[in-house]
Amino acid sequence: MGMALTIVLIAVGAILTFAVSLDISGVNLDVVGLILMAVGFIGLASYVSIFKRRRVQPPSPAAPVVEENHRHQWYT
Repeated sequence: MGMALTIVLIAVGAILTFAVSLDISGVNLDVVGLILMAVGFIGLASYVSIFKRRRVQPPSPAAPVVEENHRHQWYT
């Protein structure tokens, strides 16, 4: 779940909880909105914690490459 999807879940949940006043038989939109907001906040927290761990550390300066030339000459 990406950050955009979690923000969308939070926004849709807030709209259902605070802005919609429909009465649907068998469905409480306030509870559905609260559940969507909770899932969005949990997803956002987990995404941020995973993203924080994935931060790439810059590589340390590499030591210069030393090439040794081993030539064996056979004299007769």
